Amino acid sequence: MARLPYIDYRQMWKDFFLNHNRYELVTDYVIRDGNRHPFAIIVPGGGYIGVCSFVEGTPVARQLNDLGISAFILHYRTGNKGKFPSPMDDLARAVTEVLEKSEEYNVITDNYSVWGFSAGGHLAASFGTENMGYRKYGLPSPGAIILGYPVITMHKELTHKSSHDVLIGKQASETEEEFTSVEKHVDANYPPTFIWCGTDDKVVSTENTRMMVKSLEEQGIRYETHIYDDVGHGIGIGTGTNAEEWLMKAVYFWLQKHI
Repeated sequence: MARLPYIDYRQMWKDFFLNHNRYELVTDYVIRDGNRHPFAIIVPGGGYIGVCSFVEGTPVARQLNDLGISAFILHYRTGNKGKFPSPMDDLARAVTEVLEKSEEYNVITDNYSVWGFSAGGHLAASFGTENMGYRKYGLPSPGAIILGYPVITMHKELTHKSSHDVLIGKQASETEEEFTSVEKHVDANYPPTFIWCGTDDKVVSTENTRMMVKSLEEQGIRYETHIYDDVGHGIGIGTGTNAEEWLMKAVYFWLQKHI
């Protein structure tokens, strides 16, 4: 089988065999050159069953480093430890940790970004809402939220089954589904959002992206969206696909006022 250019195979073995299913913030991709840098917290996907940092963590962090951005990769609780709100508690803990240690990490604190993919996209997108995210934890708003082929809704017709069943349970009530469906909780204070997916996504319906865009439009939130032809799910940085430009576009969207 041909090796895929957007996968970190060494990290894949670590993800599969060294997954301790607990909070961990990977700081290996903090730029330590004596200068202050903007920072991103990366939330890989995995259906709330695991954390796929081999495709949506380390490859993304390395590209961000190349662009002068410090990156932190979040390993959050999943599976039987990943019931709502445990993953969000972990994301809030990560943001808090970086902000509290901003002098040590030498990062710029007033325009951080949160990047999420698939189920991690649901977690990152939820972080921008009042009922689930940064306000609930008393944290400053992200400068931008970056979403790759995200799970957005928890309503059974269009959600990703694993993400739904692990996070809120197979027998979740309509009230629980409504509460954890991001598109229902976008308000006028939601952070600027960059969101993308592919037309060939067979895992998470592209309707998730479309309904998020609709909510952003209705609230007048600055956003940018791309739906790439012939692109499927779980491609991370997208090297060798029609989506390989997405990361540069996302960084420009986030930092354009500061470039």
